[in-house]
Amino acid sequence: MLRKLALSLYAILFACAAGAASAEDGTYRINGGDQLHIAVYGEQNLNQDVVVQPDGWLSFPLAGNINALDLTLQELQAKIADNLRQSQFFPNLTDSEVTVSMRKAVGNSISVIGQVKAPGTFAFDTRLDVLQALSLAGGLTPFAGKDEIKILRRDAAGKQSAIPFDYSQLEDGQNLESNILLKGGDVVVVPQAGFGF
Repeated sequence: MLRKLALSLYAILFACAAGAASAEDGTYRINGGDQLHIAVYGEQNLNQDVVVQPDGWLSFPLAGNINALDLTLQELQAKIADNLRQSQFFPNLTDSEVTVSMRKAVGNSISVIGQVKAPGTFAFDTRLDVLQALSLAGGLTPFAGKDEIKILRRDAAGKQSAIPFDYSQLEDGQNLESNILLKGGDVVVVPQAGFGF
């Protein structure tokens, strides 16, 4: 009885948290390199930390190999629960008896290249916009083409697109909506003034 009550409370809290996360723009999607903690209620030997491989796959006892790339934590939780049910060891397992939490979002990184003071790749575990990324890279050099910055982004099919970003307009308090949230894998390109693409 106590277990069912605890599971019911957990399911309600989880649904509320999931609803809040999905209401926000940019729900986090799992990337290669992310460190996750997976637990099964009442099964201490199945509680473990797992690293998502660069290609997005992970392995979990009795659930087998699972492709977690671009899934939310909730989607991965449901997938693991489903695989455990199919293993016949846990035929009555509910999704809420499996929890997946983020230990470290190592795979969530962006790169900033070109006319910035400290170009590089930066891992982040919170929401990050273009101005914050430029700040992480030390800011623009005096030679930067402020109105020619591009964000390169690949979709799920691998097709790349370039999103324009005009830093000079933001300096003047205009076009604030262009300061978009970045996604893992984005590349911010800051060309030299007069050499945009």
